[in-house]
Amino acid sequence: MGLLVRPANGRTHVQRLFRCNRLDKVRLLAGRAVPDTLGYRKRIGIVVPSTNTTVQPECEPLRPPGVTNHTARSTIKERPLNTEQAFFEHMADMRAGNGAAIDQIMTAGLDHLILGIALETFWGGVAAAQKLQDEWSARAGVGISMGSSATVAALNRFAARRIAVLTPHQPRGDEMVRLYFAEAGFEIVRLIGLKCASPRAIAQVGADEIRRALKELDGPDADALVQVGTALPAVAIAAEAERWFAKPVLAINAVTYWDALRRCGIEDRVYGSGRILEEY
Repeated sequence: MGLLVRPANGRTHVQRLFRCNRLDKVRLLAGRAVPDTLGYRKRIGIVVPSTNTTVQPECEPLRPPGVTNHTARSTIKERPLNTEQAFFEHMADMRAGNGAAIDQIMTAGLDHLILGIALETFWGGVAAAQKLQDEWSARAGVGISMGSSATVAALNRFAARRIAVLTPHQPRGDEMVRLYFAEAGFEIVRLIGLKCASPRAIAQVGADEIRRALKELDGPDADALVQVGTALPAVAIAAEAERWFAKPVLAINAVTYWDALRRCGIEDRVYGSGRILEEY
């Protein structure tokens, strides 16, 4: 089933396009830049690890008309992540690659940037994550959306304080997720880490395993379920699970894209990928 997009102001895609074309002429006459023909509302960049095969396909169906996505890749190695040394080498490679990826993609003159890199955005707690977001935003020259702060914003929309969390990480990564959410004011009542052996292995986790983990996580003590790990293919399953559990189930890629749209001033509701995009 295709996703439905309903503009917040009720105008149809054709009506908005016609209006945009008229505005373009006015801007051109005024000496202002004309927006892209396809991305006539906003152009969103998405930086992902080179091994990640999930963020790009999960974000593409979330685009309202007139919004375009543009992907850059931060080079990292496919390697086992089951030792402390390997894990820190992985994080160092990711951090080094992010800057080059941002510099490259911003030559397209984008309006906003998504960091489709989950664990680094939780690393070190809230203050460290905010510092990282500020640094990346300054480097890019545009606003930044990233999974940690976007998830907090979504949880606050639902007034959820007690959460159950699904990650693809090894225990060291789960420690960072616990730290971040605790500092942000949330109580983690349960956490399941899938302990994926390598970056590419995260995208290979099957739908049945994700469903089983979400069912194990749910309980009356959890206000919401949260999935982190941008390579874990969970957007469609999380939207499905919201119907089973009658509570928010926040998939990180859907939440981060929602945050980007709202920061860009795009208020369209996108249906079929979770309540956060439908209701807020």
